[in-house]
Amino acid sequence: MVGGDGRLHTTYGQETSTGRLTSASPNLQNIPVKGGLGIEIRKAFVASKGRSLIAADYSQIELRIVACLAQDRAMLEAFEQDRDVHAATAAEIFGVGIDQVTKDQRRFAKTINFGVLYGMSPYGLSQALGINRQEASRFIKRYFEVHAGIRHYCNQIIDHARRQGYVETLFGFRRVMEDINSSNHSLAEAQERMAVNAPVQGSAAEILKLAMIQLDKAFTKFPVLHKPQMILTVHDELVVEVDEKDAEAASGVMKSIMESVADLCVPLKVEIGIGANWAETK
Repeated sequence: MVGGDGRLHTTYGQETSTGRLTSASPNLQNIPVKGGLGIEIRKAFVASKGRSLIAADYSQIELRIVACLAQDRAMLEAFEQDRDVHAATAAEIFGVGIDQVTKDQRRFAKTINFGVLYGMSPYGLSQALGINRQEASRFIKRYFEVHAGIRHYCNQIIDHARRQGYVETLFGFRRVMEDINSSNHSLAEAQERMAVNAPVQGSAAEILKLAMIQLDKAFTKFPVLHKPQMILTVHDELVVEVDEKDAEAASGVMKSIMESVADLCVPLKVEIGIGANWAETK
């Protein structure tokens, strides 16, 4: 794990069915983002002397992708107008103005927004939010009333998987759904959830990989001994080490490339942080 340069090195793999990169020996992709422990661990990832770390994170990339796949009017409008999509969803579900949305209402909406992509049931939502199943069912029903496009997408992609035996990402990567017509109800339901999520998660993974390729080319324009170096990727985030004096320029390059690498129907948005260690970039 520790190389001859005295630094910790992970190993990335591309063998996942989702298209996402894996990390092993050690796994650096399951470090908590929030909380005291996660922050303390991230403080241990430090830049070399005279260098800084840049963390570039795709903001809500999976929701942007599903908005395009589903052509969901409400979600498309939220992203096109650069609104807080979770607050916008909460406002629609609870029937209040977006400026009146409470923290709890936004949290509920965020859980539902992401939960739908993973086939969360009323029971699962009730457990996640600490509410009863009847309330959870009402929230999901109301969500699909607001986001009719997403309901249609879910039904359509499951039907496609049943007929064709696979689903595809935006870039043509296929994931086979060999058990979606199984007589085993639990197995078939699991495949239905995968059918909904795979095009979304897979497309996000491909966008990140395309960005990495473009960034690697762009970084060659910096002086050889001082060029930015990609050192870590965690799903929707890239971490780069760069000379302190070049941090602003490099972060501008990263934001420009990452936001333009794929032509979605809504803008991609990248949030940038710069610090002496990984924790400081948040």
